[in-house]
Amino acid sequence: MSAVEFQARVENGAIAVPEAYKQELLDGEIVTVVISKQPKKKISQTGMIAELTRNPVQVQGIRSITRDEMHERL
Repeated sequence: MSAVEFQARVENGAIAVPEAYKQELLDGEIVTVVISKQPKKKISQTGMIAELTRNPVQVQGIRSITRDEMHERL
């Protein structure tokens, strides 16, 4: 038994086999498929950035602007 490993994106429930491996597969051939999902990146609930998000530092002379002000065209 030979094994190959590649990364692929799932599209509409299907995983495309790269062209380099398709020639090795015969129609009707039985294969074993192992799926290993890559973990989604978690937002840290600890650390400096998380702490600053919960408790922003107030800087004198700096004011927050609204979303509309941020995207206002001059």
